[in-house]
Amino acid sequence: SLLTKYEQLGFGRFPICVAKTQYSLSADPHLKGRPEGFTVQVKDVRASAGAGFVYPLLGEISTMPGLPTRPGFYSIDIDLRSNRIIGLS
Repeated sequence: SLLTKYEQLGFGRFPICVAKTQYSLSADPHLKGRPEGFTVQVKDVRASAGAGFVYPLLGEISTMPGLPTRPGFYSIDIDLRSNRIIGLS
């Protein structure tokens, strides 16, 4: 399993942060609030090694990519001779 793999990689003591719908404790956005008697289905498990946590994905969840160590805006500039923006590609 992925949890076993992450443990072997040294992430076994990382805290777990659950990625789920904001509308419910369950993974089902139609079960509002604090429903009882539901089963949580884990779709995937991912590790954020740099941030130091493991997170299971419940239901249909979109995640945002992490930022690089050097943000891309450092490479963007304006060529004053041509008035063109450079460094966007």
